[in-house]
Amino acid sequence: MTLLEVSHLTITTDDALALVDDVSFRLERGEALGIVGESGSGKSLSCRAVLGIVPESLNVTAVGIVFDDVDLASATPSQWRRIRGTRIGAVFQDPGSYLNPSISVGRQLAEVHRLKNGSGRRDAWSSAVTALGDLGLSTPELTAHRLPHELSGGMLQRVLLAIAIAESPELLIADEPTTALDVTVQAEVLDVIADLRATTGLAVLFVSHDLPVVAHLCERIHVMQHGRIIESGTSADVLQSPAHPYTRSLLTAHAEYGLDRFLNREVAHV
Repeated sequence: MTLLEVSHLTITTDDALALVDDVSFRLERGEALGIVGESGSGKSLSCRAVLGIVPESLNVTAVGIVFDDVDLASATPSQWRRIRGTRIGAVFQDPGSYLNPSISVGRQLAEVHRLKNGSGRRDAWSSAVTALGDLGLSTPELTAHRLPHELSGGMLQRVLLAIAIAESPELLIADEPTTALDVTVQAEVLDVIADLRATTGLAVLFVSHDLPVVAHLCERIHVMQHGRIIESGTSADVLQSPAHPYTRSLLTAHAEYGLDRFLNREVAHV
């Protein structure tokens, strides 16, 4: 069953330069869809259009951006309050920049739980610590007392994930969430997102420039270049039989990161 359908999305500058050019895609409930492309390909802008946070200096048009029968392209402020951050969560690159540097991460997460449930501060704090533990932090109580600058990038991304899913959203938009992390920590964060999908039925729209990272998590992939989707297919098909020269160039560029091993594993399971 379709959860999100974006139809003929175009985003232009005031001088009519198309940054996103007639992009359409859909996402089923519980599915993980990857959007891949280099910087400037339009992938992040497309996701920000779904969240309604495209810069005001840009012009957004679409036949529809429909989330569970609500057209976000014409959503009212009250509709956005019921959807953004509640039914649609989001995580981004550089998670530390989205947290208050002077307040412990536990207090920031607890405040989300307090507002969500109307619970007291003690119960909200307990929920925050539990959430951090559920996301694989080995010392959640200690972590909760720390300030953002005291945590590693991988730990901060888990905190941001905890905040993003605090209200049990149906869709998580993950925009380059592993870009600033080393390979080992990337894998840990991807495993956390995969576990969330398995336990909650969460749908994921995952954006990255890194094809192997996307293939690790997503069933289907769209490849974007110059604001357009130039190739689509299952992860296995796109990786094993890329049809577009640009997709082949992405595969070549990332071969050194272990893509060959991934391909061999996928072939072995076919």
